Amino acid sequence: MVVSMMRRIIRLLTVISIFIKVSSATTQDNVDFEAIPGNVEDGGWYSALGRPVDRSGPSVNRIGSGGANQFKFTLPESATLPDTSTAAKFRLLTQLSALLDGYGHTTIRLSSANSYSYAKRDVTFHEYCKKHTHAQKLDSLGNETFYFFGDNNHEEWEDLLTLYNIPNYFLPKHHPALSFGLAGAGSGVPFHYHGPGFAETLWGRKRWFMYPPNSIPQFHPNRTTLQWLLEDYEKLKNDPKLTECTLGPGDIIYFPDKWWHATLNIDKSVFISTFLSPL
Repeated sequence: MVVSMMRRIIRLLTVISIFIKVSSATTQDNVDFEAIPGNVEDGGWYSALGRPVDRSGPSVNRIGSGGANQFKFTLPESATLPDTSTAAKFRLLTQLSALLDGYGHTTIRLSSANSYSYAKRDVTFHEYCKKHTHAQKLDSLGNETFYFFGDNNHEEWEDLLTLYNIPNYFLPKHHPALSFGLAGAGSGVPFHYHGPGFAETLWGRKRWFMYPPNSIPQFHPNRTTLQWLLEDYEKLKNDPKLTECTLGPGDIIYFPDKWWHATLNIDKSVFISTFLSPL
């Protein structure tokens, strides 16, 4: 018990020291995950076809200045969160340099980036950032691509995750659980569904595609979202049941229970989800 307490104190001191360091620097010097302009190949992510992938079609309903406390919890809705000091501090702590300093040595669990995410792989956080976050290759399948999202060791990441301001929007009789992740440009997860929750983009841009529960989208579970977008999207984009949006830093989306959704990271992106589980 004493050893466990000492480890936690060391992690807490590490987080505090990182925050002091990044707070004393300018944003310009420390923004590792800033969205890159669309005319830059690796950032705005242009495909081999020379076509950008950041053009959204029919939009998810966007909440106005009242914020997400207007969420109705029945349809997908997005909003921009207030730019509070707490949110700004958390974003500083999730820069690449800060995360490598505090968590580079830790072992993380990756999941295959296909619809079912059955395959797992353990690597250090440093190795993942350096070797597994390059732009997605067009010929790579989802079941061959590994992705850091969820499966967080909450004991190791507790000192960071406790600083996240969980969205103050409640679905009655549900309990929040956090999942943190990051991934390279062009990566994402093909269509899947689960319980309800919120997803916030911290750095970069993430595109969302959604269908209601009774409308099964046309897709292959082992093909990537990027492949689906480049090969299938054009003939499906006018389907009235398809809604989509692009989230930038500080944007949040609510995904209702059992709604099909696929994601595509336009840039190298950092993100966090609050899953809502029934009590």
